[in-house]
This record gives sequence, C-alpha cells and structure tokens, in this order.
Amino acid sequence: MGTMDGIIDTVSAAHPLLHLVGLLKTNGKLILVGAPIQPPELPVFPLILGRKLVAGSAVGGMKETQEMIDFAAKHNITADVEVIPMDYVNTALERVAKADVKYRFVIDVANTIKSPY
Repeated sequence: MGTMDGIIDTVSAAHPLLHLVGLLKTNGKLILVGAPIQPPELPVFPLILGRKLVAGSAVGGMKETQEMIDFAAKHNITADVEVIPMDYVNTALERVAKADVKYRFVIDVANTIKSPY
C-alpha cells in the first residue's frame, strides 16, 4: 500500500479501482488504457487526500509506443501472456466467455512459437 509512483491499468473489464488507488504513493498516477463498457466507480476522497491522479490514454503513436517498449526493456518489465496458435482462437473465445482466462491471449499467426495446444 502507498508504494507505487504509477500504475498503468490495461484491464478492459469492469473492476474496482479503490485497491489500485491505495497502492499509489502521494502524487501517484493511475493511468487507464483499458476501456470497460461500464463506467468505473471512482473513490474521490482517496484521490483528493492523497493528491493522486487518475487519467486515461488511448494508444499512442509509433514514438510513444517505442518509448514504452524502451522503458519496459530498461526496467525489465514484462507481460504475462498466453500464446496460442490460430487454430485455438475459437477455444480461446469460449474461455473468455466462461471467464477462464488468467492472462491476455497473444495469437501466434505465423506459428513461430512452440505452443502446448
């Protein structure tokens, strides 16, 4: 709690933001890049009292994307993903509908990565 300078929230499903706000230091920033259909509940007092900022951002251009990739590489920031082959896409969609997904799916359209499926 209270230890993060910033959080980039990529979740596109409805989810509570209070616990994320609680992780931020004073003057911390929560940046929302996921786009849930339902508007999020936003606790105002923790923002005001902690001088915390919530902002949104659409996908940037090539320059911003490269800056983010460079930053992630420099700080050893990685993403947990589940790589799937093209012929697993329908099963993956069924899993999404059943909320049986732990990580984001990445579709290996060129079959360049060995898959357990």
